[in-house]
Amino acid sequence: MSLPHAKSGDVVSVRPMGSQLPQTVPHAIVRGQQLELIRTVLHAGKSVHEHKIASDMAIQCIEGRIGVNAHGKRMVLEPGDLLFLEGGVLHAMDADVDSSALLVLTRSVNNNGSESRGNDAPANA
Repeated sequence: MSLPHAKSGDVVSVRPMGSQLPQTVPHAIVRGQQLELIRTVLHAGKSVHEHKIASDMAIQCIEGRIGVNAHGKRMVLEPGDLLFLEGGVLHAMDADVDSSALLVLTRSVNNNGSESRGNDAPANA
């Protein structure tokens, strides 16, 4: 069952999930014309393979600890940390404990009028 996307004017909680985190799956919170917000969840030992997206993005750790490989280095995000990545930057993510983050992505409209957030974005991002 997919969760409904928030509409303009909706208040949405992005607080830590706490004891509910092990059962939580990634989900899109907002899919606007120019903005997409995703609550991503990485369970302990899981990873997202190296990929890139065309749009700029920010990753804000909400809970746990998220490792990000980008720009030739490894960074570890802890709750409250935010990382900005320009569009086209190769990156991968992993977690050694159950973790969640807010992904903020810009959306673009292609010349043919279709929407895109990138060519190589994985399905769970």
